[in-house]
Amino acid sequence: MSYSLLAKLFHWGTVALLAYGIFNQIDGDVLQLEDTSLLYSEILFASVFLALLMCRFIYMNKTQDTALPQETSQFQRRAARFVHLALYASLAAIAITGLAIGALFYLGSRDGLLINSAIELHEVAVSASYWLIAIHVIAALYHRLLNDGVWTAMTPFWKEHSRHKKSRHWAT
Repeated sequence: MSYSLLAKLFHWGTVALLAYGIFNQIDGDVLQLEDTSLLYSEILFASVFLALLMCRFIYMNKTQDTALPQETSQFQRRAARFVHLALYASLAAIAITGLAIGALFYLGSRDGLLINSAIELHEVAVSASYWLIAIHVIAALYHRLLNDGVWTAMTPFWKEHSRHKKSRHWAT
């Protein structure tokens, strides 16, 4: 099984957008948002990220089947589904809380319970996404070692060799 080109573009595009967001994040000081061009660019980025994430979620759930082999245990299938849904939720939460922070800041809230709560939730969502991404990558590497086709279904590099190929035996 291989995912469609659009599925792969959504996957790797999300990786690229998330990396961009991580490397261009504000440095923990919400007062940097006093620069209105930064505030607007953060709001635009979070909005675009959230919209693309929603499109990806809908597309993947409506059109793509899992790449897990038929013999994969129910536990592993459920764990994979949980991690994927939790990843979507944490990434969406990053964008939603980022938009809340931007909106509160725009409305004049520089300090207080509301904006501090939004910032805290944003940080929790970021931490959760890092953990979930690590689990996702470890699982992908595990499947690469299993040589079961899951890695190759989404990843354009370090391709697996089919385990169903005939092995070559040298005459002795």
